[in-house]
Amino acid sequence: MTDTDPKTLQDLPSMVQTLLQQMLRTFQTTSHPIIRRIGDTSRHTDNLENSVADLVTQAGAEGLEGDNKIPTTPKS
Repeated sequence: MTDTDPKTLQDLPSMVQTLLQQMLRTFQTTSHPIIRRIGDTSRHTDNLENSVADLVTQAGAEGLEGDNKIPTTPKS
């Protein structure tokens, strides 16, 4: 047996609780930077979308309609 192995059956719940706490700390340490990067990426995407919309407006393409951004046909 190693030092982390329970010596008796009564030690097992304590060992499991300690292991779960260590796993939770590891998960939190690992997940916080990932969540922060997801938020940063979302903000960058929003900024990019706004910049593209501004460029489209500045280019005079305000006549585009619908979700597919299909140009409207000129009325004859």
